[in-house]
Amino acid sequence: MASPSTLAVIERYEEYRQALNGLIASIVTGIASPALFGDAQARNEAVRCAGRHYPFVDLLYLLDAEGVQRTPNLPVRRNHPAGGQGAGTSRAQRPYYRLIREQPDGVAITAPYLSNASGLLCITAIVRVDHGDGFGYLVLDIDLDEAVAYLMGDAPRKRFVPFFKSVYSIIVAGLFAVVVLLGYAALLELVAIFGAAEQPSELHLKPFGVIIFLTLGLAVFDLGKTILEEEVLMHKDVYRHSSTRRTITRFIAAILIAVSIEGLLLMFKSAVGDGEHVLDGVWMMLAAVGLLVGLGIYVYLGARAEQLLLSQRPKTGTMKAD
Repeated sequence: MASPSTLAVIERYEEYRQALNGLIASIVTGIASPALFGDAQARNEAVRCAGRHYPFVDLLYLLDAEGVQRTPNLPVRRNHPAGGQGAGTSRAQRPYYRLIREQPDGVAITAPYLSNASGLLCITAIVRVDHGDGFGYLVLDIDLDEAVAYLMGDAPRKRFVPFFKSVYSIIVAGLFAVVVLLGYAALLELVAIFGAAEQPSELHLKPFGVIIFLTLGLAVFDLGKTILEEEVLMHKDVYRHSSTRRTITRFIAAILIAVSIEGLLLMFKSAVGDGEHVLDGVWMMLAAVGLLVGLGIYVYLGARAEQLLLSQRPKTGTMKAD
């Protein structure tokens, strides 16, 4: 699956931090049990339970009272690169251990960071667990992108993202093939001009055919480039209005450029002797002006609407969950 934008994930986390931290705190509290510190079967069952119900949990492991890891990393996902590692390593300097030492009651949750174990953007939740030999800590590493998708109900859509990107890539390849054909047609027209035997009175109209092919190729290329960047290469947050507005703006801008150029060509062609299509050129320029005005109104109203929506959202809570 394509990697998401780190900034977009953090922005979503900040918007829903209070709800997400509350969910994670309830999960950690539900899994925490004194039996985890003395029973391997209980730990395996906790891993299976987390994998079955909480697909965003990445790793599970235990620390002793001094912050030394008592168990290897227990991966909830299969083929995790850090699975089975870490036993005996001191975690006393890690932010999550320091947080729980400052806040011994309840669950402590870190700020987002890039995990050394998986390379993913994650947060870590830790809770103190009292058992027969004293106390220790249960630690869960959470894949932040998957957790936000789970909270927003976006997980099913994300499964289809690779398929969507593949379809868009095929469409872009077709558009670029059309650009090549238009460039080839322009080249043939150019060769025909230099080898033509027409009268000078007719020859001055021939270059317009080359310009039309080239400008159409430019418009098609710009359209394909926009689709490639917006739908394949860049992360697109479908829940954010500005993302959709950006795509529509770039798409209409590509059409606007093509219409403007074609209108100018018709007017220039009319000015050098062929006045038959001068009204068509005027109408195309008026259409370009209408597109530009409509695009400006759309962008302005869309930005205002997004500002109103953002101002009505509740403020987020603190980084720690009780």
